[in-house]
Order: sequence, then C-alpha cells, then structure tokens
Amino acid sequence: MQARARGDSLIATASGAARWLLIEQAGPWGRDALTQSRLDPQVALLLGHRARAEGVRLLLVRRPGDRLADSGRRWAYADGRAGQEGLWWSVRSRDADLLDAPWDGSVGEPAAGPVYLVCTHGGHDACCALRGRPLARAMPVAGPAGVWECSHLGGDRFAANVVVLPHGFTYGEVPDDGAELVAAHERGRVALPWLRGRAGLPPPVQAAQHAARSSLGLLGVDDMPPRGFRPLPGRGTDDERWEVTLGGPDGDVVVVVRSHPSPTAAHLTCRAVHPAHARVWEPESVDVGQG
Repeated sequence: MQARARGDSLIATASGAARWLLIEQAGPWGRDALTQSRLDPQVALLLGHRARAEGVRLLLVRRPGDRLADSGRRWAYADGRAGQEGLWWSVRSRDADLLDAPWDGSVGEPAAGPVYLVCTHGGHDACCALRGRPLARAMPVAGPAGVWECSHLGGDRFAANVVVLPHGFTYGEVPDDGAELVAAHERGRVALPWLRGRAGLPPPVQAAQHAARSSLGLLGVDDMPPRGFRPLPGRGTDDERWEVTLGGPDGDVVVVVRSHPSPTAAHLTCRAVHPAHARVWEPESVDVGQG
C-alpha cells in the first residue's frame, strides 16, 4: 500500500530471467523456498547450482487455495526468448529426476495457452501472501494448470505480482480478480496499466517498449521487438540515458529513455531494514519510422 501511496513506478522492473523451471511443491515455503520446503534438501542444492550455471530461474508452484494440499508432482520448463516461446509440462516420480531432465523443451506436453503465476510467497514478504493468494484463487483462467501460486518473483512492493509465461510479461498491483489482465492475454495483448516489463530484457529495453506501446497503442505480445540499444551521456553521476531501437510496423522506432534514483528513499519491502532509492525510468522521445 505504501508503494501505491508514493506512486512508485512499475516500469522496467521485471526479472532478468528468460528461461524458467517450475516445480510443483505444496507448502509451506520458507524465505528461501527451494531449500526451505519439502523438496529433497540435497536435490534442492544441486538444482540451484544447475540453474545458476544454465541461467534458468527456479520457481516453486502450487495450486491456489489450500497451500498444504499435495496435489501432484508436476514440473515445467518455460522459454520466454523471442521466437522460442513455449512451456512444457512433465511429471516427476522423485525430486532427483529434475537433476537429469533436459531443460530445453524436448520433453513434456506443451501448454495450450498462457500460464499465470501469482506470487504468494509470504515467507519472503507478507504482502505477497496478503494480496497474492486472493488473486490466485479468483483469476478467471480456464483449466487446472492455467493459474498457480508461485514463490518469490521480485518487486514485493508491487504485490499482487503476476508473471505470464511463456513470454514472461510481468505485472504488479493487479487489481480485483485480474480479469482484465486475463482478457488481454487471451487476445494476445498485454495489459499496459499494470505492466512492469517483459522478463529477460534489459531495463532500458523494458522502459522503451513501455513508452512505445503507450505512444503508438501497439499492445500485441510480439509487438515492438528490440533491435539494439546503446548508452547516451547522462545528466549526472546517477543519471542514465539510453537509445533503444525497436521494430515497428512502419520501420524502426527509436526511443530515448532516462533512468534516475527516486527523489525520496523508502522501505521498499515489508522486511526492509533501511530505506533505499528505487530506480525510475522515464521516456524522453519516441521517433517512428526510423531506418
């Protein structure tokens, strides 16, 4: 609630991950969900090592509702990289199966549509459980594998947080039952009012895409693909400026964005001990039909 009262910007705050491993695991989850859950402890450590080596983001997931209900042992690999998007579900007989399984989409059944993950990780931040659990239960998503509670996504102050896989579009402060967000993705579009960015893209690109979508009204999930970006001279030590080139329907779109610390330090999570300055991204220009 404090982030909303301050007007903290959601823009360009999505994760740097473009590939994901989802592990169905009933709760409770400790602060470090992977190692403080019912997963085999040794397997959890080895999974963490492998994920870091391969650049894959690990998330625990569970069915919305009764967090203690052991409903299954599903797992999924998701690839959010442009042109490679997909999510594939498998079932493990034991936790150690995940150590040797290929994380490349070569096994499992492909998901029929978007998969919605709602952060409900109260062991990491109480706000996520308070706002995330009601949302996960209420989202109007068809099918039992369409929406899941998940472990820490980041950006706790923006709860309720949602990531839509496989593309990785990340949302914050999702209101009510999330029906508008679901309706947008069913049409292959993003829900711009709550969009934090597309996971896996650098923050300058996330910010530029948001500015271009806002200016041009191009909301398709595949609109505004990045072509490149480069730094520009800033206005001070903590000020950054970037020129980002995006693909548009009538030629390249060149966006200049600026980043600077928020003017006032604040406690950015429920657990924060010291105040900090958030990073704020703002557009300077959007030029259409370049190149």
